Amino acid sequence: MTIRFAAARTGEGAVLARALMRPVWRDAVNDNGSRLGRDALLRATLKHFAQHGLAAASWAKENAEQAFFAGDRPQYEYWLDICRALDRRMAGAVAHRRGKHR
Repeated sequence: MTIRFAAARTGEGAVLARALMRPVWRDAVNDNGSRLGRDALLRATLKHFAQHGLAAASWAKENAEQAFFAGDRPQYEYWLDICRALDRRMAGAVAHRRGKHR
């Protein structure tokens, strides 16, 4: 008995299949808003992570809570954003306890 190999064909190559396919988005769809603030936040977050390693989110949370109790709203927002970039769930818990939801 002989064995014959037949390579599988993908449906993407057929003319009718290509005509019926949905268009594929080539651009990122989450690029909205200003990149300037996001780049600065990303740089600060990476620097903070380089200093504290895997404990960086906890340190950011502590800094956010200290700023909150000191009444320094801009610093609270800053540290909460860094915490959110590192650990969204932890930042959500802090924001929920402090009455700020995002």
